[in-house]
Amino acid sequence: MKKIFFRYADKKVLLNDKLHIREFVETLFEQENMKLTIINYIFCSDDYLLQINKSFLQHDFYTDIITFNLSENKNSIIGEIYISVDRVKENALEQKTAFQNEMLRVIFHGALHLCGYKDKSPAEKKKMTLAEDKYLKLYLG
Repeated sequence: MKKIFFRYADKKVLLNDKLHIREFVETLFEQENMKLTIINYIFCSDDYLLQINKSFLQHDFYTDIITFNLSENKNSIIGEIYISVDRVKENALEQKTAFQNEMLRVIFHGALHLCGYKDKSPAEKKKMTLAEDKYLKLYLG
């Protein structure tokens, strides 16, 4: 049974090897000792995600990702992860990295949020970045 779904709000994105990404995200949850029930990754535009950011988080700025943990308990992770394709493209240019690699980083970032990682403080950001780097390196082999 599929646990990970890729959906499109108002923006399409070409992801290389969706099956491998799904399997790897499941592996990420296993390595983090978390039980994954279901994740919906929803790809959208900057404007679409800005409206979500304003409506649900009262933030009036662009972001690359918003993660909603819909789980009722820690033993069964259910989440929705909204990703701005526009922002990921912009970040890839700024970071001088390939779009697909940046998209993978953001996909793993959302999964890590569902596993309990945070990124508000400098220490949390450092821990998150180390985990993103670890899983990106593992994925890319």
